[in-house]
Amino acid sequence: MARQISVRDLRNHTAQVVAAVRSGERLSLTVNRAPVADIVPHASLRSPWIPSAALRQIVEEAGADAELLDDIAEVRGSLIDEQ
Repeated sequence: MARQISVRDLRNHTAQVVAAVRSGERLSLTVNRAPVADIVPHASLRSPWIPSAALRQIVEEAGADAELLDDIAEVRGSLIDEQ
């Protein structure tokens, strides 16, 4: 659970709070003891793409639902217009 810090403490001890967050600590900002926001370390954006080897490993480990092909065939059949 994140350590709670009041708005007053944030105002009075900003440098210490920033140092704590910079070191990886997660804080919960409170107003009148009620949580209003989370203060968390900044996360650099990462690429949404993963290497193909990693994707293959995920698929091999997770496997597919045994009835997946049946479900796909059923949906596909309902989407094809017979003329």
